[in-house]
Amino acid sequence: MRAVTGVWRWRRNPLRRATDRREAWVALAALLLMVLVAPALGWVCGSLTDDALQESVRTQQAQRHATTAVVVRRAPDPPHFVSDPEVSSEHAPQTLVVARWKAPDGTNRHGTVSTLSRKTRPGAVVEIWTDLDGRPALRPMDAPTARTHAALAGFGVALLAAGLVEGGRRLIVWRMVWKRYNRIDRAWAAAGPDWGRTGTGS
Repeated sequence: MRAVTGVWRWRRNPLRRATDRREAWVALAALLLMVLVAPALGWVCGSLTDDALQESVRTQQAQRHATTAVVVRRAPDPPHFVSDPEVSSEHAPQTLVVARWKAPDGTNRHGTVSTLSRKTRPGAVVEIWTDLDGRPALRPMDAPTARTHAALAGFGVALLAAGLVEGGRRLIVWRMVWKRYNRIDRAWAAAGPDWGRTGTGS
């Protein structure tokens, strides 16, 4: 808003300088870029990211299958914390167990898998995810989570674009002010030796 009022204020002011008008126009252009272009870039980035993530979601859901495994024993490694984006809490304990399960083709498999279940005694049944070959895999991302990531990406791009515009505006204004003071210094240096002398210039 200050950019608009600045342009209007300097429009007919007799004290205006060319640099004043240019600074006001730079501010107005930066405002328009931040209000119009930055959100548009964020929307485009978010939309493209969402398309890519939704495709990834479909691929993961087609290539991974939920199955049950029977716990043979606890793995020697201590419980650790998961980084699965599907888990609501960042501090959900994930336990490693040695288990056996069946691959999608019906063959028996066994190995070390991770589970969020608290029932990890031998013989307990836990849910795991496997790939098409029956190897343990992470749970596939779901559509709402992908959409959230895409929205955050778009928001981040919009903020970055607005920050770059503001940084560019400040740099341009700083350069204009620097040139203005240089001109003043040169004019003062030229007029300084005769300043205050009677009859100077007559």
